[in-house]
Amino acid sequence: MKRLVIMIAAGMLGMAMGPVSAQEDAASMAELLRMIEQGQARDNQEAREREARFNQQRNQQQQLLNQARAERTRHENESARLEQLFEDNQAEIVAARAALDERLGALKELFGVLQTVAGDTQARFNDSLTNIQYPDRSEFLVELGSKMAGANTLASIEDIERLWFELQREVTESGKIVKFNTTVTRANGDQEENEVVRVGAFNIVFDDGYLRYNSDTKSISELQKQPTQARYTNSTGDLVAAAPGELVTFGLDVTRGGILALLVESPTVKDRIQQGGIVGYCIIGLGIIGLLIAIWRFIGLSNDSRKVTAQLKRDTASTDNPLGRVLAAYESNQNADTDTLELKLSEAALKEMPGLTKGLLFIKVISVVAPLMGLLGTVTGMIKTFQVITLYGAGDPKMMAGGISQALMTTVLGLVVAIPMVLLHTVVSGQSRKVINILQSQSAGLVAQHSERSH
Repeated sequence: MKRLVIMIAAGMLGMAMGPVSAQEDAASMAELLRMIEQGQARDNQEAREREARFNQQRNQQQQLLNQARAERTRHENESARLEQLFEDNQAEIVAARAALDERLGALKELFGVLQTVAGDTQARFNDSLTNIQYPDRSEFLVELGSKMAGANTLASIEDIERLWFELQREVTESGKIVKFNTTVTRANGDQEENEVVRVGAFNIVFDDGYLRYNSDTKSISELQKQPTQARYTNSTGDLVAAAPGELVTFGLDVTRGGILALLVESPTVKDRIQQGGIVGYCIIGLGIIGLLIAIWRFIGLSNDSRKVTAQLKRDTASTDNPLGRVLAAYESNQNADTDTLELKLSEAALKEMPGLTKGLLFIKVISVVAPLMGLLGTVTGMIKTFQVITLYGAGDPKMMAGGISQALMTTVLGLVVAIPMVLLHTVVSGQSRKVINILQSQSAGLVAQHSERSH
């Protein structure tokens, strides 16, 4: 029983003291009591150390809290001082502005007008062609406008005189034609040094046509598309090559690009043909084929008509023309009776008919088909227009322009092809009928002459 009590006490001691090495097992009660006393002493020492550290940290935290409160009080006092200083300064500013307005008097209105003029002049100069040669004036106007808007400083006499000088120089330069070298951006993106001519504040040109000034990038570039009228593009080259004082006819755009933009945007013949689409190209193809056939038949029939006319003046038959071949058939059948001769001559004349009427039917067909194809393109274009209206509505006319252009251009192309084809068919068929009439009349005359000799 005694040994059991010792083991329980040892277990409780081990739980209170924490891990103990296996070599320190108690050998007797006295040893156990000694170990318990040592553990209690160590616990008391650690507790006293923790208490000391806690008291030290508490004192430090109280000190930090006191410092933070003192800092807050100092900042509150500084904030109150600055607020009072701000209010005092505001009062001084109000008083100073009132004194300034009183001393300015009529000059205040003058400076207001000066600020307005400087702002308007800056906007006008930025878009002016003269800004290419005088770019530094924009900086002056910006500085003057900022100075007048800030109300901290006043414009000097020199500033007012400079503004007057810039306005006067703009008026003077607007009436001059100036030639100078500058960098030009071509239509393909390349930059080149070119000689350009500035015509007042209206146009700027070079050898190849008109130029455009971009006020945002302060650069000069070639128009992507020049006016199609040669009188405008030719006049630019004449102006660049003109000597001082020489009179040159030049297409001046007084709207500073408005009329020029309309000329550039006006469609060319190529653009109009492209508006017709595939139907338009088919009509043009038929027209070209019909024209070639008409020219070919006109030349051939003219040659036959000339040879037939020459045959009428000869007594002997020549086989190089239709009439000569008919006469050769008569000569080879002079001994036949009248009916047989008539049939032989009719046969010879009929053999010449295909050669004299060849191609005429195709020309006539083209003159009929061309307007029908134009009508087809018109219907197709209107269908596209109605589809656009269905999808996007009729609010934007540009959305419908493509279909309407195709509808109108195919009709125009059909008529342009059909009208000449009708005229050419009339001319060529007239020559053909002329030769055929000569053949028929000569054949009938030969039959009548042969019949008279037979009787």
